[in-house]
Amino acid sequence: MPYNTIHYSVQDRILTLMLNRPENLNAFTVEMANELVHAFNRASNDEDVGAVVVTGAGRAFCAGMDLSVEGNVFGLDEGQTPTLDDLHKRFDYPSIVEGVRDTGGRVALAIYDCNKPVIGAINGAAVGVGATMTLAMDVRYASEKARMGFVFAKLGITMEACSSWFLPRIVGMGKAMELIYSARIINGEQMARIGLANEVCSAEDLLPTAMGLARELATRSPVSTALMRHMLYRMSAADHPVEAHRVDSLSMFYTSIGDGKEGVTAFLEKRDPEFSGNTAKMPPFFPWWE
Repeated sequence: MPYNTIHYSVQDRILTLMLNRPENLNAFTVEMANELVHAFNRASNDEDVGAVVVTGAGRAFCAGMDLSVEGNVFGLDEGQTPTLDDLHKRFDYPSIVEGVRDTGGRVALAIYDCNKPVIGAINGAAVGVGATMTLAMDVRYASEKARMGFVFAKLGITMEACSSWFLPRIVGMGKAMELIYSARIINGEQMARIGLANEVCSAEDLLPTAMGLARELATRSPVSTALMRHMLYRMSAADHPVEAHRVDSLSMFYTSIGDGKEGVTAFLEKRDPEFSGNTAKMPPFFPWWE
């Protein structure tokens, strides 16, 4: 699939996904949503990808939905009258996917389902969906030029991109309420203070910092990394720690007879491990949530 709104580049097992509409401050479109979903699905089981770094071309990360398009600017089919039942029973029907389901949410779910660690390098304005899509990323680095805003209340719409699930888990319920109600724009230092950014970097150091972590992650066992990524996200919402114990037990069992053998041997021999696992061939209990 050729990409028109993003740039997809793999080097040294690091996939750089760059939102690539700099003349529009990388404003989000339905086409961009479809391309990002495809890109994350493509990377998920690609043996040549060990980690993903997401950033924006030019001076913005993503300035939110492109509000200049004709018709429903969010790409929704106003001829439908969808119900919650439709979102359960017809979730994957084309008419629902293309005309009802939130485009940012489809991207967030593709990131959430990805088997590779995802690092956000927020280089400038990240507003609306430009902010909410980053919440599904595992680590977020912010440039000192970054600005983030959950501005939905000012437009009379609601938060999207699954952010009602992610945001309170990241910053806590009280801070999430404040961010959503106030619709204030906050800077990189404020983002780091409340947990929306792991670190604030100079503009020059942002990508090198993100790439540095990506290089580390790309040397790890792909199977172990994918399992731990899904374990952390899915167990954080489990009803009881015994659910984690069940999955921990199976993941330890299968990694110990897989890449774990090479990891232990390499440790004892004081050398770098050479892992052979592949996310296209996950342990038989995966995905356990299905």
